[in-house]
Amino acid sequence: MTFLTTRRNRNLFPMMSSMFDDFLSNAFSDEQSESNRMMPMDIHEREKEFVVKANLPGIKKDNIKVSVHDNELVIEGKQEAEKTDKDDTVYRYERFKGDYRRAISLPEVCDLDKVQAKLEDGVLNLTIPKKAPTPAKEIKIG
Repeated sequence: MTFLTTRRNRNLFPMMSSMFDDFLSNAFSDEQSESNRMMPMDIHEREKEFVVKANLPGIKKDNIKVSVHDNELVIEGKQEAEKTDKDDTVYRYERFKGDYRRAISLPEVCDLDKVQAKLEDGVLNLTIPKKAPTPAKEIKIG
C-alpha cells in the first residue's frame, strides 16, 4: 500500500523579507512618536504621602515648572536646543529636543500647600503629603 505524502509549500522568503523591511523601517525612522517624547513617570502611594518621580534628563532646574490647579498636577520642562556646526554630518536625531508637559489628576486628600520638589540627576522627585480626611458634616433638618 502506498501513502501519498503532502508537503505544504512553506516559502519563508516573503515572511523574512517582510520582517527585514519592518526592522529597517523602524530602526532608521526619523519620526518621533508622541510616546517617545512623553516624560516617563512613576507614582506611588505611602501611608502619609504620594511620591511622583519624573524623568527630565538634560533639563535645567530653571527650565522646569511644577504647578497645581484644581487638583491637577502639571509638570513642564523646556529642553534647550543643542547647536551643531554647519559642517557636521548628522546621521540620527533620536533625543527629543523641545518642551515636555505632563498633567495628572490628584486625589482630594492631597495637601497641596505642602508639596516638596527636588531635582536630582535628571529626576524630579515630588512629595505630596496627605491631609487628614474631613469628617462628614451632619445637617439637621429644620
